[in-house]
Amino acid sequence: MKILVLDIETRPSLGYVWQLWDQNISLSQLVEVGEVICFAAKWLDGKKIIFKSTYHHSKEEMVQKAWDLIDEADAVIHYNGKGFDIKHLNREFLLAGLTPPSPHKDIDLLTVCRGRFKFLSNKLDHVANQLGLGNKISHAGFQLWIDCMAGNKKAWGEMRNYNMHDVVLTEQLYYKLLPWIKNHPNVNLYNGDDNKFACRCGSVNLHKRGYQYTGAGRYQQYQCNDCGAYNADRKRNLSAALKNSN
Repeated sequence: MKILVLDIETRPSLGYVWQLWDQNISLSQLVEVGEVICFAAKWLDGKKIIFKSTYHHSKEEMVQKAWDLIDEADAVIHYNGKGFDIKHLNREFLLAGLTPPSPHKDIDLLTVCRGRFKFLSNKLDHVANQLGLGNKISHAGFQLWIDCMAGNKKAWGEMRNYNMHDVVLTEQLYYKLLPWIKNHPNVNLYNGDDNKFACRCGSVNLHKRGYQYTGAGRYQQYQCNDCGAYNADRKRNLSAALKNSN
């Protein structure tokens, strides 16, 4: 299974405003529409981090590379990617005249954090820090985006490091959250090992941990010794086996 870890950065739209608070900006006030300015990505467990930007490369090359990677991926790991990264990239693909990349599964770690835990903040920086993974790279704030839009070489170097580090942090967080991720794609189905019972992460290093019960019967439950996730063997209905043993 090919799993891609992805993070993008965008620049803001520009417009005319009358005041700073409680503004409703009409389309006639819009001067320039925002866009994706860079992305960083890596294949899960791979060493190479891919980075493309509108500064270091052409817009066309950046968008095409993002399309190629997502088209190749079976699943994409991101943080708020379903609501932000993927939608922004889809817009760029459409504007570039590209067809949709082949379907993939989204593994949105922000959704996992919001659905399974109660952190004081669900920002990536806070969650990663709480789990002992470190922090995002600090920078000058919005000034970094202003400097990048002005074509500042040093600022773009900082943006590159910032974007690439977010991908590394996201990958580390993924492994921390893996046993908590509901509806995680079954790695074995993609690897052609669907006849062998294994954990969703692909490991066969399992041990029995009681049973799971449904209205249809009782099923052997296993816990993965590698990632810690619980899995039930849906092919084995133990109700019949219990009857025969009595």
